[in-house]
Amino acid sequence: MVPRWLLWTLLALLCWGVWAILAMSIEDGLTGAQTQAISTLGMLPVIAALAARRPDQDSRSSRRGVALAFGGGLVSCLGNVTYFPLVGQENTAAAATALTSLYPLVTIVLAAMVLREQLNRVQMAGIVLSLAAIYLFNVPQEGESGLVTWIVVAALAPIVLWGVSGLMQKMATNHLSARDSTLWFLAAFLPLGAWLAIREPWSAAVSPRLLFLAVAVGFTLALGNLAILYAFSSDGKASIIAPLGGLYPLISIPYAVGFRNEPLDPRKIAGIAAALVAVVLLTWESNKTSAEIPSEVIQ
Repeated sequence: MVPRWLLWTLLALLCWGVWAILAMSIEDGLTGAQTQAISTLGMLPVIAALAARRPDQDSRSSRRGVALAFGGGLVSCLGNVTYFPLVGQENTAAAATALTSLYPLVTIVLAAMVLREQLNRVQMAGIVLSLAAIYLFNVPQEGESGLVTWIVVAALAPIVLWGVSGLMQKMATNHLSARDSTLWFLAAFLPLGAWLAIREPWSAAVSPRLLFLAVAVGFTLALGNLAILYAFSSDGKASIIAPLGGLYPLISIPYAVGFRNEPLDPRKIAGIAAALVAVVLLTWESNKTSAEIPSEVIQ
C-alpha cells in the first residue's frame, strides 16, 4: 500500500510543477516582487477555506505549533525577499536560481540533527541523486553567466532561510493538525504581500492575463504547501519529503519542451533520469521499517 505521506508529496510536486509553468508564462511581464505581491491574492481562497472548515477532531492546537507554523511562513517570506534581488539582475539570475535550488540540503541536515531522522543507505543515495537532479534542472546553460564568489555568498541567505522553513513546517505538524499548520503558514505571507504591493513601483497597468497568471501562481503555491504539510503530518520524514518535493521540474520541463520549444539538452535529460531514480530510492522503505523507526518528535 502506498503511504499517505508519499501521495501528499506527489500532489505537492504536481502543484509546484504547475506553479513553475505559470511562473514561466509570466516571463518578464512582472518583476519578482510584483508577482509575489499579486500572487498573495491567490492564497486567499485557500486560507479562507481552511479558516472556515471545522477544526479536526484530533487537532493538537498549541502556541508552540502556531509559532512554528507562522514563523516558518515568515522565514520563507524572508527567503523570498533575499532571493528577489539576485534574480532581478540578468547577469546573476541563472546562477542564483541554480544555487538556491539546493535549499533542501539544509532541511535534510537539520532534520538529521534536530529531529534525529534515520535513513537507510538506499534513501541516502536517493537524496544525493535528487540534489544532483535539482541542480541539473537549474544550472546555467551555455552562454549564461558563470558563478562568482559574491553570488555564492548572497545565495546562502535564501538557501538557509528556505531550508529552515522546511524544518519548521515539519515541526509544526508535531503540535498542530496539517490544516492548522497550513493556515498559519500561509497567513504569514499576507503581510509580505501587502508590504511589497505598497513599496513596489507600478509604472504601468497590469494586464488581465498577467493578473490571472500571478493569482494562479499564488493559488498553486498555496495548494502545494497544503499538500506538503499534510505529507509531514502523515509521518513523512522531512529529510525525504524536502528533496522529493524539489523535483517538481519533472512536471514543468515537459511543458517547456513541448509547448515553449525549449531544447531537451543532455543536461535536462540527465536531470530527469536522476530524478526518476531518486524518486524510487527515496521511497525505498518497507512498512516494517517505517513502523520500527519513527521520526523522533522534539517536544
